[in-house]
Amino acid sequence: MRFAPVAAALSLFLATTASVTSASDREADPRALALINQGDAALEAGDTQAATDAYEAALAVDPAFTPIFLDLAEAARRDGLQGKAIRYYREALDRDPANFAAISGEGEALVEKGAVEKAQINLSRLESLCGASCPETLALQARIAAGPPARLAVEAQDENTASN
Repeated sequence: MRFAPVAAALSLFLATTASVTSASDREADPRALALINQGDAALEAGDTQAATDAYEAALAVDPAFTPIFLDLAEAARRDGLQGKAIRYYREALDRDPANFAAISGEGEALVEKGAVEKAQINLSRLESLCGASCPETLALQARIAAGPPARLAVEAQDENTASN
């Protein structure tokens, strides 16, 4: 009798943990998959707004399907909205902290925003989770090696000239 509350709390915890871990491994709702495919086609055609609209609709249909956040982040990055992309990557990481694609994507968006030091932290995290030769680590290494976009270098140079 004394153990009933403890047993109930433990079983509730295990049930919650099991449902959270299995949610990331499940398939998306077929309607959401159709919208994701529509978004992928729009993104491939260069129509980032239509892609974003399709991905957001897919998220409304199946809000528990984490990979949609990666698609939204990619569309935002192609639109030059790295801050928004980082927010989407972080949402994916909140749901799945070991999501290699989200860690790498966030790191790439950080480099594109000029935050190379923060991207290095993501690279270290990836190397510890999946190793130096996994595709996500290699992609982030290449992006860091390429450095921030030229427009950021010009802006920094203009700021240095203006301050002198």
